[in-house]
Amino acid sequence: MASSHSSSPVPHPSSGGSEGLFQKDRDPSSLHYRPIHSLPDVCPKEPTGEAARGLCEGPSVVADQHRWTVYNSKVNLPAALNDPRLAKRESDFFTKTWGLDFAETEVTPSFYLPNITKEHFGPYLQETAQREKIHERCKNICSNKDELDAVSSITNNHDKSRTELEQVPKIFMKPDFALDDPTTFNAVLPWSHFNSAGGKSSRDMASSRLLQEKLSHYLDVVEVSIARQISLRSEAFFHAMSSQHELQDRLTETARAVAVLRGRTAAIERIMCEGPLRALRQALTRSNCARLHNKLKLMAAVHQSQPTVQLLLSTSEFVGALELIATTKEVLQLELQGIHSFRHLGSQLCEMEKLIDKMMVEDFSMYSRSDLSRSLEDDGQVMEKDRLESLVFGLLRQRKLDFLDIYSDEMILAAKSIVTQSVFDSVSQIEEIDTDIVTKLADQMRLMTFPQWFELLKSVFENFILFLKRIKATLSVVRNVVLEALDSNQKSRLLERAAAVGLTEAPGTPLNQEEAELAYLTHEGLFISDALNDAQLHLGASTGQEQSSTVGPRQALSRMDGCGSDSASGTTESSSSREHAFQPGGAAVSSSEDMMPSDLELGRVANNIQELLYTASDVSHDRCVKVLMARAKDGSLERLSSAEFVFLSQAVEGFVRDTEKLCCRRSVSLRGALQSQANRFVHRFHEERKTKLSLLLDNERWKQAEVPAEFQDLVNSIADGRITLPERKPQGTEERKPSDYLHIDGQKYAVVGTVLLLIRIFLEYCQCVNDIPSISTDMLTRLSDLLKHFNSRSCQLVLGAGALQVVGLKTITTKNLALASRCLQLVVHYIPVIRAHFETKLTPKQYSVLRHFDHITKDYNDHITEISTKLMAIMDSLFEKVLSKYEVKAPMPSACFRNVCKQMAKMHEALYELLPEEQTQMLFLRINASFKMHLKKQLARLGVHHDGGPQHGLVTVDVAFYTENVQSLRALEKLDLNMAEIWEQKSSQPAQGTMDLTEAT
Repeated sequence: MASSHSSSPVPHPSSGGSEGLFQKDRDPSSLHYRPIHSLPDVCPKEPTGEAARGLCEGPSVVADQHRWTVYNSKVNLPAALNDPRLAKRESDFFTKTWGLDFAETEVTPSFYLPNITKEHFGPYLQETAQREKIHERCKNICSNKDELDAVSSITNNHDKSRTELEQVPKIFMKPDFALDDPTTFNAVLPWSHFNSAGGKSSRDMASSRLLQEKLSHYLDVVEVSIARQISLRSEAFFHAMSSQHELQDRLTETARAVAVLRGRTAAIERIMCEGPLRALRQALTRSNCARLHNKLKLMAAVHQSQPTVQLLLSTSEFVGALELIATTKEVLQLELQGIHSFRHLGSQLCEMEKLIDKMMVEDFSMYSRSDLSRSLEDDGQVMEKDRLESLVFGLLRQRKLDFLDIYSDEMILAAKSIVTQSVFDSVSQIEEIDTDIVTKLADQMRLMTFPQWFELLKSVFENFILFLKRIKATLSVVRNVVLEALDSNQKSRLLERAAAVGLTEAPGTPLNQEEAELAYLTHEGLFISDALNDAQLHLGASTGQEQSSTVGPRQALSRMDGCGSDSASGTTESSSSREHAFQPGGAAVSSSEDMMPSDLELGRVANNIQELLYTASDVSHDRCVKVLMARAKDGSLERLSSAEFVFLSQAVEGFVRDTEKLCCRRSVSLRGALQSQANRFVHRFHEERKTKLSLLLDNERWKQAEVPAEFQDLVNSIADGRITLPERKPQGTEERKPSDYLHIDGQKYAVVGTVLLLIRIFLEYCQCVNDIPSISTDMLTRLSDLLKHFNSRSCQLVLGAGALQVVGLKTITTKNLALASRCLQLVVHYIPVIRAHFETKLTPKQYSVLRHFDHITKDYNDHITEISTKLMAIMDSLFEKVLSKYEVKAPMPSACFRNVCKQMAKMHEALYELLPEEQTQMLFLRINASFKMHLKKQLARLGVHHDGGPQHGLVTVDVAFYTENVQSLRALEKLDLNMAEIWEQKSSQPAQGTMDLTEAT
């Protein structure tokens, strides 16, 4: 039905056709269509031969409107949609033909139509709401009779058809109904009603006839139902047919209007367009001729580039030659590609570039050698600064970033020669060394005296300082060149970005939509808009503007051609071409910017320059270590005196500080070598003093020694905070008498001579730490070992009675014990002072070594306690021996108590001049407690009680005698003896004297 009213193409009768049928003039497959191309950089050729004919024979909507073209190809849309060959209509007909965007494209809402919402109908709904309610109420009450009849008839028909359809079995309505299914087949044709023997009886015939009538009835019911449904939708089919007829009429009118429009357009093309297009083609031909002329001039400039490069190389203008080579190569690649006469020029330029690379590397090596080997007494200015900058820039441009390795190798050789020359100059001034016999530098240095060698070392230090200053100045120039190149790269990037922004924001006067649609193909992909631009450039611009249309290498070579063979001008122009950036008419970049290393590579070179300065510092230190170790090979540095080693240490530290300040590098090799020698020096220093202290202790008779005035001054200087050895006074000074005691902070110390020398020894340790701070931890360990040795050896000699065999003492007296205790107390007094001094020389991470002083202090206090216990034990054994024979009988005082008082007086006489009063009182309190304990035991054994009897009276007399004698001793007048404790106490509370003794202990 639809196909009978389908649209057909608008007929256009041809010259030989009849009956209005459309005749195709030619096969559309034979037509040739040229693809659209953008405007090329080089001159296009004029259309000739088949190309021009193929261009002209292309289909035109305007000129070929009366002939059949590809634009007349049409398809009947209803026929395509109702294709009977398809099982079902394809739902993706449009999307698969025109793409997925056809179905997904959304229509943009109009800006002129307001967005209508439900709120706009609010007032109207409010006005009509009441009337609508009344209308609905009336409608429900008074329904239309026709509608009721129609509804009732439809309902009856629907119920009837429904009843009839219900008669059809449900199995026929299933979507998976198929007679090839055995179950379905048996359900539709029940063979069980037929005879299984194969005979046809009358009963079987009746059953089959009944089954056939039933199936026919089901078919009639379904067909009637389908016909009823079709009749209900007949109006929609007729409406669609009438709409299609109307659409066909409108399409006919539209085709007639389009034909008229095409005719008018063809007339416009013939009258108004052919002439201007011919003028544009001529303008394009003129532009091509101008470009050809410029190309020939460019070829002439390129032809002169090779002689100019050779001229620049003859004057060592490497940068200018490289710039010219790069520019020429870029011109060959971009502008003159495919020129047969220049086919070998590119390879020749590459070979010349490799030659220039070798020449620059060799020249830089020669410069480095001459700069580092010249006399150090010359001024600190950089030698041939311009030459160095030119070489560095050329090497950077050629990406020869390993040129610093060449400088590093020359630097190492120069450092070796500095040491050799310094030793040669020093040995030549010493007549005792025969260089013909002693040829090695190390042997020559070992034959020098320490002052001579020390002067040599200072000379080496001074030469290396000048050497490092020269290297730093040279590397500063190199670093400045690298930073300038880095800054140039950043500026070029900014200019390119600014030019790109300018091109995107102001590319010229844009074409409107109609002009863009008019820009149709004219000649080999050129557009009308491009032709207009070229015509404006070449017809309305001057010669200067015509030259400005070619940029980058073309400009550089044209200027070079005008300059002739002037090398300076060639270099200048090549430098200017390196700084050339984007211009509105071009998009070329100078070759030097492409050849220069990236910012990351330049940053690495700058870091390598700093690392090279660090390497120079390390090499200088390593060479100085060689000088130091050559002298120390036979142990000469270990045999230095303290003053000489201090001079050596100060010189090394000064050189290290100067190099750190100059190079900002903390080199560790020289410090490490000095530290190694310092450790050996400290070991020898410590062993000498330890041996000296051992000899002093082995010869010590442990008698009180006189204190010279210089030792008292030494102690006084320590009290004033000066932990150093005092300067030696001249011989003519007035001699002062020695003192019996050493006065420190208001206390008197009776000491032996060994302790006085021990004080001087540990001051020597402190003085050595002041002069050489790097050996603080090692010296602290050695000093702690020395103090431990003094403590242990004195314990062996006094408490262990080793002095009886070593010195030949007859016995170790209480005076020897007290004197040893006092000497130990003096050392304990100075340990905090030594600790505070060493703490100022250590770093916070090294504070852990200070714990050695805590251990030493504990050991000394334990030793002092042991001596006090030994004194107590002497009297305790005496009391036990004497009081065990005590008897309570006249005469009084008894001989036992007289003997005890005599021994205590001797003890007091031996200790009073050596120990301070507080320690003397404390010791006698403990002695008194021991006496009371032994007396109490003896009285308990004798059965004497505190009962007021005769024996009690005799004991009281002896105790009074004992108390009177003890309190008559000096410094013991106020000593509370608390003799009442000798009697048995009923109370469990301890006596006051015992508590005082416990607290004191």
